[in-house]
Amino acid sequence: IRGVSTNIAFVENLLKHPTFLNNEYHTKFIDETPELFQFHKRRDRATKILTYIADITVNGHPETAGRPKPPAEARQPRPPRLQPGGLREGTKTLLEREGPKAVADWMLAQQRLLLTDTTMRDGHQSLLATRMRSIDMIRVAPAYAANLPELFSVECWGGATFDVAYRFLQECPWQRLRDLRRAMPNLLTQMLLRASNGVGYTNYPDNVVREFVRQASETGVDIFRVFDSLNWTENMRVAMDAVLENERICEGTICYTGDILDPDRAKYDLKYYVAMAKELEAAGAHVLGLKDMAGLLKPASARVLVKALKDELTIPVHFHTHDTSGIAGASIIAAADAGVDAVDAAMDAFSGGTSQACLGSIVEALRHTPRDTGLHMERVREISDYWEQVRAQYVAFEAGLQAPASEVYLHEMPGGQFTNLKAQARSLGLEDKWPDVARTYAEVNQMFGDIVKVTPSSKVVGDMALMMVSQGLTRAQVEDPATDVAFPDSVIDMMRGNLGQPPGGFPPAMVAKVLKGEKPNTERPGAHLPPVDFEATRAELEKQLEGRKIDDEDLNGYLMYPKVFLDYLGRHRIYGPVRTLPTRTYLYGMEPGEEITAEIDPGKTLEIRLQAVGETTDDGEVKVFFELNGQPRVIRVPNRLVKSQTAQRPKAESGNPAHIGAPMPGVVASVAATAGAKVKAGDLLLTIEAMKMETGIHADHDATIKAVHVTPGASIDAKDLLVEFDT
Repeated sequence: IRGVSTNIAFVENLLKHPTFLNNEYHTKFIDETPELFQFHKRRDRATKILTYIADITVNGHPETAGRPKPPAEARQPRPPRLQPGGLREGTKTLLEREGPKAVADWMLAQQRLLLTDTTMRDGHQSLLATRMRSIDMIRVAPAYAANLPELFSVECWGGATFDVAYRFLQECPWQRLRDLRRAMPNLLTQMLLRASNGVGYTNYPDNVVREFVRQASETGVDIFRVFDSLNWTENMRVAMDAVLENERICEGTICYTGDILDPDRAKYDLKYYVAMAKELEAAGAHVLGLKDMAGLLKPASARVLVKALKDELTIPVHFHTHDTSGIAGASIIAAADAGVDAVDAAMDAFSGGTSQACLGSIVEALRHTPRDTGLHMERVREISDYWEQVRAQYVAFEAGLQAPASEVYLHEMPGGQFTNLKAQARSLGLEDKWPDVARTYAEVNQMFGDIVKVTPSSKVVGDMALMMVSQGLTRAQVEDPATDVAFPDSVIDMMRGNLGQPPGGFPPAMVAKVLKGEKPNTERPGAHLPPVDFEATRAELEKQLEGRKIDDEDLNGYLMYPKVFLDYLGRHRIYGPVRTLPTRTYLYGMEPGEEITAEIDPGKTLEIRLQAVGETTDDGEVKVFFELNGQPRVIRVPNRLVKSQTAQRPKAESGNPAHIGAPMPGVVASVAATAGAKVKAGDLLLTIEAMKMETGIHADHDATIKAVHVTPGASIDAKDLLVEFDT
């Protein structure tokens, strides 16, 4: 009866009806019982999941196409066995019992060095372009709770993981947090919060930031590492106050850049960092975070800086660094000698390179010393073995850094951005020009006035560097007032003051060129943004989604990323809960004869076997034959690898003032231009998106539009003709 979709629901209603069960029905029973035809819409998640597997099997995953594939012998990752005796108390227990201040006081009282494991957030963000899926984290989370209760915290949320979950992994970041919170009830969960940027790339209204913190606290975050991408304390206060109001641990954070021992980098000297630390303590921070996102804090500098901070503060200091240059472990030991209270490290299998220092090595280095971490090395190795198996599944996303890179002291690129920027460069066809990208990144930083570079300010620098390399622009050309440059939207947004202000402000000449005479805002951006009406937004969103109810988590996701969230819901309606699939299947599909298990609900398991993949038909479709829980199923999907007979886009003629060409490959995000319209120089014509970089294409002179050659959603290559003017 599967051939007619309503038959199943009808028979279910019939078999449950009391009249039928009591044998009291008659020949007109169906005619006189309209409730038999009241059907609840079936979710049919199994069919949706099979459709996804069939699609990836036939067409491949767009992110792994042409990239390395895990070896056939790579086994399904198996988490370690849980230690007997039940869960022991951990730091979360102390927070629940006595509150945030008690946790901070406890940190100060510890002689041992406290460790935060970053594998579930910054570790994979730095090494695998943030592509780790929730299923691989949730499987090992109980082992953290049972086997390593001595950890200070587990960083597992926030930063780029929020939008990447929606955007690339087709899963809900809030559900990830809920599942991890449930699996690690005795450990503190930690997130990275970009202050008034939330988990986004621009400033949000104050009430949006407060609501996001409230929801994150309710769903499961214990420690909020709050930072501002330009080290502007004023821009951090709303987020910090929200953390305090929700009785969670507020880690007010300084972002480290420059070199405090270099007299030529006096902009960021020791006095600068101590002064900012005191500001954050006065603002109510329970813990001071020292965030060395590029791994620039060398051992000698770490010893000096940490000692100065410990001498001046009454709150604990938590040190975060990256191992891009290969000396993060030495910097951590130096910081430990100087009295730092807690440090970040990644499990061995996810450490080194652009990630954090090796957790197991730190544990061993401090064993039998006054700062012994107290962690059991056998338990550390067991969990690292699991992560080693997991990492093999994501070989397509490896950063490719084969050895320590001292070039980080040149470009000062954050470890978390390193892999993402490489992925962006690859998508733009610039992978072989990576040395040029790195060098240009350093030049852009100086053009912008030597700023703190951490998301989202680091993304702005990266956007500009990619644009310059893709278009062959030099720093001299960009700074030349006579050379017209189409700046990325993120650069325009930052120069307008929408990310805040760096120490000393931005270079006036650069601001003038980017804004073309527009006056920037030098006050706190959030103070000028109107508050969002949450209920009106919810109602409008539910209307847009045809009555689907939106909870507070979804509303917060939408407020951070409206388009990304809606795109995620659209894919979810088609493919269902693909988060339950094994990672290898999610990324590469299945081989004929292969069997997998997917638990779509507690106790509801799908046993899936791929039997065969048919030939492509004349109309471009492929039949994929499955066995689902022992029953045969056939799924039809289009073969998108079959090239359609479409005409090539015309190219813009170099030097033709009537032609506006694409500066880079990407996707047309929006089109403002219309044929026949008159435009003035500087008017927005359309926007192009490539990865997370959006660039506005503006008219370079007054003209009348003759033709628009693209539509929203169209894929374009560099130099494709976008808009044509009347001559």
